[in-house]
Amino acid sequence: MGFYERRILPHVINKACGTKPIDYQRRKVVPAAEGVVLEIGIGTGLNLPYYDTNKVTRLIGLDPSEESWVLAGERAQALPFDVEFVGLPGEEIPLEAKSVDTVLVTYSLCTIPDPVKALEGMRRVLKPGGKLIFCEHGAAPDEATLKWQNRINPMWKVLFGGCHINRNMTELIRQGGFTIDEMETMYLPSTPKIAGFNYWGAAKA
Repeated sequence: MGFYERRILPHVINKACGTKPIDYQRRKVVPAAEGVVLEIGIGTGLNLPYYDTNKVTRLIGLDPSEESWVLAGERAQALPFDVEFVGLPGEEIPLEAKSVDTVLVTYSLCTIPDPVKALEGMRRVLKPGGKLIFCEHGAAPDEATLKWQNRINPMWKVLFGGCHINRNMTELIRQGGFTIDEMETMYLPSTPKIAGFNYWGAAKA
C-alpha cells in the first residue's frame, strides 16, 4: 500500500462521503440498526453519530484501513456502547456464523472487490431474523448517465480506492442471497449524476 492509499485516501474519502446529501442518507438508515451490529466498511466512522443508542448493544466495525480507524476511534469515544474495530485478514469476515443482529453497509459495496462473496459472508454472520441495512450509490437507471459511468469507472476506481460507480446494487444484493424487503432510489441533490444515484433499504437472508 503506497503513500496515497495510507495517508491521503482516507481523508479524501472522509471528505467525499461526508457531504450534506450523503449525510442525510446516513440519517435515514443508520438508526434502524439494533442489537449487535456489524458495520461493513466503517471507514472513518461517519455513521457513528446516527446510531440509536437505545437500540444498539455492541458495534463491530470492519475495515481494512487501519489509518481510517484512527479517525473512527475519535468519533466512537462518546458512544455509550462498546465499539470494536476489526480488520479483514482474508476473504471471510472474521466472525462466527449467526453472531450479529444487524449488518449495516453504507457506501462500501461499491469498493469491495468481490461484492457478492462479501454479501454471502454478511448473510453467514447474521442471526435468524437478522437484517441487512444498506445505502449505496451505483448504476443509474437512465442509459445516458450509465454510459458515462461505464466510461469514467476505470479512472474513478484509481482515484477513489477501488470505488465503482456503475454497480447494480439491487442485483448484487439478490445475488448475495438476500431478499429485499424495502428499497428506495433517487438521484441525490447537489451531487454529480454519475455518482449520485442512491439505493437504500433493508433485506433479509
